[in-house]
Amino acid sequence: METLLFLFPQFNYMAQKEEAYCKALEPQDSLPATMKEESCRHKDKERKSRLSLFLTKSGSHENVSPHKKTNTASRNISPEAALKWSNCFEEVMKDEDGVDVFSQFLRSEFSEENIEFWLACEDYRTVDSETKLLSKAKYIYTVFIEADAPKEINIDYSTKVAIEKSISQPTKSCFDVAQNKVYSLMQKDSYPRFLHSDIYLHLTRRKAPMFRRRSRSCVFNERGEATSEPSAW
Repeated sequence: METLLFLFPQFNYMAQKEEAYCKALEPQDSLPATMKEESCRHKDKERKSRLSLFLTKSGSHENVSPHKKTNTASRNISPEAALKWSNCFEEVMKDEDGVDVFSQFLRSEFSEENIEFWLACEDYRTVDSETKLLSKAKYIYTVFIEADAPKEINIDYSTKVAIEKSISQPTKSCFDVAQNKVYSLMQKDSYPRFLHSDIYLHLTRRKAPMFRRRSRSCVFNERGEATSEPSAW
């Protein structure tokens, strides 16, 4: 119970008094180094949790996308238009409706950070002001790149290190390698599943393919032993 009160003082109206009392008994400098380190890690984790909660509530896709997001259900997407997306992944990504529907699919798979990062990079390259470029670069790094980021993307260590080194003086191309890798991941991994998802099949007014399995019926011979024979399809 004491540990809970220490970690979450906001949930107890006596926390402030207890904390002041503890500080009076034991100065902060006398705390062991391990406890100070643990406290710093907890505060950092708490900060990132608050950032993740803020992004979830405000809709980070809206914040980073260069396009205005609208509800797909209210859009009049024709089956013909949606069928074009099955030609190749590029057809999805160059269509605003396609990006929005694909984003909904990724959210259903809990991998929306990929499309949000890709859109953030697209928006990042349109920035002209050096001040805004630095601000957006740090935002993208904090949200998508650094370890334990609230929407951390899956990229290799060397790419992360390269971005970290350039973040103090960012260029418009500093996220290009990471963006291309995320694009390739979505194309090879998520896109095939998207074409067989309910959300896409509903738009194209298709039905998911059904596979019939040959069944076997059980019969008994003269000895009372059960045997199986294939039945008709």
